Amino acid sequence: MIEVTRMNGLKMTVNCELLLSVEETPDTLLTFTTGQKMIVRESRQEIVDLVKSYKREIIAGVSA
Repeated sequence: MIEVTRMNGLKMTVNCELLLSVEETPDTLLTFTTGQKMIVRESRQEIVDLVKSYKREIIAGVSA
């Protein structure tokens, strides 16, 4: 799970395992495997970094 900020400033936690794509259009548009879309304040690169960090935490937890 990663925390993102909607355009209205509301913080949300989303399941990054359901992310299908992340586009900058110029706003950052998240598209989920469910078909739902969400525009967030974070840049595409920030989302990528959040997902990488989340995955590292999962892998570290499994090997601990």
